[in-house]
Amino acid sequence: MDIPRKSAAKKRRVKRILYALTALIALVGITIGVSKLQPAAPSVDRQTLWQGTVARGTIPRQVRGMGTLVPEEIRYVPAISPGRVEKRLVQPGAQVKADTVLMELTDPAIQQAFVDAESQLRGAQANLTTLKVQLDKTILDQEATLAQAKSDFNKFKMQYEVNASLGKTGLKSQLEVDLSRITAEDAESRVALETRRLAGSREEAKARLAAEDEKVRQLKDAVRLKLTQMNALKVRAGIDGELQTIAVQVGQQVTLGQELARVANPKKLKAELKITETQVKDIQLGQSVSVDTRNGIIAGKVIRIDPSVQNGTRTVDASLEGELPKGAVPDLSVDGTIELERLENILYVNRPVRGQEHATVGLFKVDPDGAGANQVQVKLGRGSVTTIEILEGLREGDVVILSDTSQWDSSPRIRLN
Repeated sequence: MDIPRKSAAKKRRVKRILYALTALIALVGITIGVSKLQPAAPSVDRQTLWQGTVARGTIPRQVRGMGTLVPEEIRYVPAISPGRVEKRLVQPGAQVKADTVLMELTDPAIQQAFVDAESQLRGAQANLTTLKVQLDKTILDQEATLAQAKSDFNKFKMQYEVNASLGKTGLKSQLEVDLSRITAEDAESRVALETRRLAGSREEAKARLAAEDEKVRQLKDAVRLKLTQMNALKVRAGIDGELQTIAVQVGQQVTLGQELARVANPKKLKAELKITETQVKDIQLGQSVSVDTRNGIIAGKVIRIDPSVQNGTRTVDASLEGELPKGAVPDLSVDGTIELERLENILYVNRPVRGQEHATVGLFKVDPDGAGANQVQVKLGRGSVTTIEILEGLREGDVVILSDTSQWDSSPRIRLN
C-alpha cells in the first residue's frame, strides 16, 4: 500500500505559484514596453507630393490678381434735350467719329420754342434799329439847335462890341449899349444850355441803346440755346472710338440727362485688377505690372489704387504700355502681376500650400536618402506669388514637402514610398 508524501505536493504548489508570478511579471513588462512604443510613421506615396528645395538668391516680390481690360477713355452720351427716339442710325460695335450721329430724337416743344425765340430776336433787332434812327434824329435836331444858338450868340456879341465902340464916341446911347450887352449874354447862356442838353441827349441815347442791345443779346443767347437743344436732337458720339452700347429703343421717350449710349476708345485700354485687401498695403503708384492677356504679356504701371474694399478685394488700375496684342478688347479677362520689390540674398522656397507671410508652420523636411521626412517648425517671412522667404528652421539645399500635409500634423515623421 502506497503512502502519499506531503513534501512533493507542496513543491508542486510552489512551482505553480512561481510560474504564475513569472507570467504576470512578463505580461506587465510587455504592457509597459508596448505603451512606450511610438506609433508607426504613416506611409505616403512620394509621387503624390509636391516638393521644393530651399535656395539662396535674389527674387522679385510680387502680388497677383485677376481683372479685366477697360477703356481709359469712355464717354457716356447723355440726353441734352428731352424727346422721343425717332431713329437709331448706328449699332453697337461700330466704329464712330466724334461727329457721327448715333440716333435722332424729336420734340415739337423744342422746335416751337426755337421758332418763338427767333421771332422775338427779329422783333428786338427791329426795335433796336428803329430806336437808333430816332435817337440819331433827336441828337441831330439838338445839334442844329446848338449851332443856331452859337450863331445867334456870335451875332449878338458882335453887335454888342460895335455898340460899345460907338457908345464911347457918343454915337450910341448907353441904353442901346446895355441892351445889346444883355442880348449877347442871353445868347451865351442859351449856348451853354443847349450844349448841356445835347450832352444829356447823347447820354440818354447811349443808355437806351445799351438796354436794347442787352435785350437783343439775351435773345441771341436764347436762340443759341434753343438751337443747341435742336441740334442735340441729333445725338452724336462725341469722341472717336467704338460704340459699345445703346440704352434706348426707337419710340422711347427720354428725359434730360438720361444715358443714351456709351462710346469708348478701344485703342487706349487699362487693366482693372482685383487684389486681395491684405496684399494691397505694399502696392504703390508707379510700380511695374505685367498683364497676361493669354495671347501675350503687356508691361504697365500702377496708376490708381481704389481706397474702398469690395468682397475682400481692392481695385488697382494699371496702364498698358506698348502695342496691344491681338484680341485685346474691352472686358477681356486678364491676370496681372505687380512687382513690389526685389529681395536680395535671402533664403527662399516655393510657396507651400499653407504658407502665409510672417507665420510659423510645420513642414516635412525630406531625409537626405529620401526614405522619409521629419516635421520641423519653419518661420516664414515676406512672400511673393510663387515663393516665400525662410527666416528660421531650414537651410540652403533642404528639400521640403510643399503639398497640403494637414492630415499628418500629429505625426512627427512620415515614410516616403
